[in-house]
Amino acid sequence: MTEPFDLKSFNKFYTDYHPRFIRFANTYVRDISIAEDITTEAFMAYWENRQNLASGSNVKAYVLTIIKNKCLNYLEHKSLQNKTLDNIQTLAHWELNMRITTLSACNPEELFSAEVEKIINQTLASLPERTLEIFRMSRYENKSHKEIAEALNITTKGVEFHITKALSQLRSSLKDYMSVFLAFFSI
Repeated sequence: MTEPFDLKSFNKFYTDYHPRFIRFANTYVRDISIAEDITTEAFMAYWENRQNLASGSNVKAYVLTIIKNKCLNYLEHKSLQNKTLDNIQTLAHWELNMRITTLSACNPEELFSAEVEKIINQTLASLPERTLEIFRMSRYENKSHKEIAEALNITTKGVEFHITKALSQLRSSLKDYMSVFLAFFSI
């Protein structure tokens, strides 16, 4: 078949070769509906360009070449999709492993106590100098109210005032953590 320019010849050519060309395309794309689409598009491309073919052209080879190129384009696109999916899966796998590793290495007690310690240090640093001095003597040096009062030449009521002030600031700064403590230990 060299030049089926009329519709009747084209229909005969289509009927004779359409199933063969679909099988050929399906051998490579492995999806019958894709193979059918590619083959139909190849026949349409031939029909639209039939006037431009040189006299004596091998029409079967022309259509099969179009099918071959469309299959190649499809497979290259599929390959690119697979590479992209592989990259995404590799990234997702890496990210999942990273989460597993960091969670495994996580020590909630250390995280929690480090955070609380930071808040305590910031709160203490914000106290007036005298209140901080009295609080440290009471809590870090384990001195009694009377010992602190004598050392600083103030009344025990004054010591109690400064300690109450420091504790009130700490309670306020740690209020979010108090509810967590209560939630954990009230179960």
